[in-house]
Amino acid sequence: MTSSARPLLNRRLAEFGTTIFAEMSALAQQTGAINLGQGFPDTDGPEAVREAAVRALREGHGNQYPPGPGIPELRTAIAGHQQRRYGLAYDPDREVLVTVGATEAIAASLLALVEPGDEVVALEPYYDSYAACIAMAGGTRVPVTLRPHAGGFALDLDELRAAVTPRTRLLLLNTPHNPTGTVLSRAELAAVAELACERDLLVITDEVYEHLVFDGAEHIPLASLPGMRERTVTIGSAGKTFSFTGWKVGWITASPELVTAVRSAKQFLTYVGSGPFQYAVAEALRLPESYFDDFRADHQAKRDLLSAGLAAAGFEVFRPAGTYFVTTDIRPLGESDGFAFCRALPKRCGVVAIPNAVFYDHREEGAPFVRFAFCKQTAVLEEAVTRLKALAG
Repeated sequence: MTSSARPLLNRRLAEFGTTIFAEMSALAQQTGAINLGQGFPDTDGPEAVREAAVRALREGHGNQYPPGPGIPELRTAIAGHQQRRYGLAYDPDREVLVTVGATEAIAASLLALVEPGDEVVALEPYYDSYAACIAMAGGTRVPVTLRPHAGGFALDLDELRAAVTPRTRLLLLNTPHNPTGTVLSRAELAAVAELACERDLLVITDEVYEHLVFDGAEHIPLASLPGMRERTVTIGSAGKTFSFTGWKVGWITASPELVTAVRSAKQFLTYVGSGPFQYAVAEALRLPESYFDDFRADHQAKRDLLSAGLAAAGFEVFRPAGTYFVTTDIRPLGESDGFAFCRALPKRCGVVAIPNAVFYDHREEGAPFVRFAFCKQTAVLEEAVTRLKALAG
């Protein structure tokens, strides 16, 4: 152990300790509570996709280092997916890069594109890796807060415009948005595109929940809007869409110049990964449209089940238009501190949730909000709803 008084952890990361997900998952194990905190399914995805991974292993595909940009089969499948669904044409050899999950895609993009001192505007609350990756890149994060409005959370476009300064390098967007479930509308995205073009900004869009939009909501990639294809890095992932989160297969699509820049950083992070799973995900992306329709319908039903149960338990519920998370307000229960509430909840009624304040720079903004995941088996959600009724009593 060093005897120096200097802290071991560098100051860029000093504010980031053990994640709340590790703490709450440990609480779930200790208490036997139902874990609706961390966002991972409790069942595997399609059997045909799993068998494709087994077949790749047995046939020796991907057991050694795959190509740095990703296997050609997967890059071609990603490009095909973007073309079929959104009319976005990408060259699989020059405009697609496979990453070890979306988290690496976020990290590599920020490390490649942000210089120390650059400002990065992000929608608050945000996935916790955003803040850490901006810090590692030496950037300064500038939050623009989504606030409760009309049963959901809304983006104030005037506030977004005001957040952009001469030091702003890029915008970091997430839609469908974790944790609020907001899906940015075409009008909102058009305003973002206009701002990016006017101020010559790059944009990173995290679109991992693209296939989980409900009630007729539409996911619109920002890159599909005028002027945005050449300045947008679009991030996708197989984990959320196919329920194989442990495989860690993500990707970016972007212009050749942006892909080259991101690959320059990515090659010194993991270099490559998920070899056999890349072959399986290539097959998954070519599943018939009925798979995606059924997947969405199943999660919408689970959303409705959990939302109704939370409302009956006394929460104010913000019904999500996308993702697989429900945000609630605990103030109707006479509570105001999400951290204290979530730490007590496993013993009170045997359910684990996540305090949204961890996703905020302005912790006070998120203090009364708590997030529950509904990407679980229906029977598990029904039992959680039964347990949560104790709060109403």
